[in-house]
Amino acid sequence: MTSVPVGKERVLSTLNADGTRRWLRPRPSPGRYLNARKVVGYSLIVFFVGLPHVRIAGKPPILLDIASREFTFFGTTLYPTDTLLLALLLLTVFLSIFFLTALFGRVWCGWACPQTVYLELVYRPIERLLEGAPGRKAKAGAWRKPLRFAIFLLLSFGLANTFLAYFVGTDALSRWVLGSPLDHPGPFLLVVAVSVMMMFDFGFFREQLCIIACPYGRFQSVMLDRQSLIISYDPSRGEPRGKKKRSSRVRSTSDVSLKILSDGDQADPGTQQTGDCIDCGMCVTTCPTGIDIRDGLQLECINCAQCIDACDTVMDKVGRPRGLIRYGSQATILDGVKQRFVRPHTVLYPAIIVVLASVFIGLLITRQSAYVSVLRGPGAPFILQADGSVMSAARVKIQNRSDATVLYTLSIANAAGDIESTDQAITVGPGETADEPVALRLPRDVFEGGRFVADVRIAGSDGFEKIVGYPMRGPTNASSRSADERKQ
Repeated sequence: MTSVPVGKERVLSTLNADGTRRWLRPRPSPGRYLNARKVVGYSLIVFFVGLPHVRIAGKPPILLDIASREFTFFGTTLYPTDTLLLALLLLTVFLSIFFLTALFGRVWCGWACPQTVYLELVYRPIERLLEGAPGRKAKAGAWRKPLRFAIFLLLSFGLANTFLAYFVGTDALSRWVLGSPLDHPGPFLLVVAVSVMMMFDFGFFREQLCIIACPYGRFQSVMLDRQSLIISYDPSRGEPRGKKKRSSRVRSTSDVSLKILSDGDQADPGTQQTGDCIDCGMCVTTCPTGIDIRDGLQLECINCAQCIDACDTVMDKVGRPRGLIRYGSQATILDGVKQRFVRPHTVLYPAIIVVLASVFIGLLITRQSAYVSVLRGPGAPFILQADGSVMSAARVKIQNRSDATVLYTLSIANAAGDIESTDQAITVGPGETADEPVALRLPRDVFEGGRFVADVRIAGSDGFEKIVGYPMRGPTNASSRSADERKQ
């Protein structure tokens, strides 16, 4: 387990030159950013674990029920028929991520991503507690690794159940966990599979998910510009790197403390004046993805600011000002240009977001309490009845989006016909969908050229009403006369 800086020959920060895995054990660097990340991270953990247990209008705030094709967001349930609403919601979320990235870089990755939060604030602290801090002698005891494995497995099981609660709900999840696996083998295997994946991720794969698997790091190359706020090393201050010389102003031979040359001290003739970077490597040993921030912007950087805390601590010890590594843009640090938050795409992104959000809210407010459709039924296009009327088989599909049971009645609005169904009214429970076979009976004389569009009115007991056009086939005038002649 090495912590040396990444060499130029290394392709990935987790890959050695000979192709073997470079295991990372980053050394935590206390500081203001780590303290802030702990506040944010542990608050997000409480929020993530507790949210599925909250109820809004009898439903969880977020429930992505893929099996039932219902997606609930803070009291509002969207269905596959709400295609436009779902598309607007996803576009708004993605553009918001693009906007935040354009302004603040990968702030999501380092501060709010569950992968980073749980790995850096839960799993790795437990590992350091049991086996010792990086760079120090490992704690003795063969029982430590099995205990770590057992704790990781328990945590992964709990995290997997919390993750699944967002897709199946806490009620169903409780029945799965407390009941016998023989009663529900499918859900039991699902919980086991997700637990194994969590264990593999946080126990073995770890930072490689950010470096190799997550596409967001690749996306940042097209979302960032030189004015985006990222973590950067200031080469104009830090270069050339090198250890500082002892001060020549040693007043006593008994004083063995290291005297650092200040800006006013004169170095020995013929020696090169070094920058503020003392090449201690602390920014590398503390990086959770194993990169050297001094090499410039890299897709592996997750903006966790651990290198800033480490460098600021070193600068304090050597008597140099903080900020050798800091939050800043490439334009300000490398080019000396003033930071500009207002740029064309930082104005365009929020403008599009406001438009999409407004359209989404407008459609959501005006959305009707039911979705209805009239589809063609099986069998012949039409049947000519003995009394001369024309009958056509159809299917009426009604999706009740309200929170109460509703009775729906059917009628034809633009002709003196009727609709025959099994029940006089179709009863549909909250959130349920009814698919009812019906028969439309119309007079023969309404058909022109063998066609007629029947306006089917669906009215609900909750005040819902909608008219759906249903194209019907019927006899042509010529076929009608031929039928009459045959009867005579």
